[in-house]
Amino acid sequence: MSSFSFRSSRPDSWTMPRPHRDASLRLMTHGPIRPMEEPGFLARLFARP
Repeated sequence: MSSFSFRSSRPDSWTMPRPHRDASLRLMTHGPIRPMEEPGFLARLFARP
């Protein structure tokens, strides 16, 4: 019997999680964190300071 194991598909993400990346690496890759929705043109036009 051999010790070689055969896998026909990629491992599941639950069993093989992504490696940890710190905030500085995330910032270099994706840029600064931005809000989900930015105010539209009229909201910015009539916004009260």
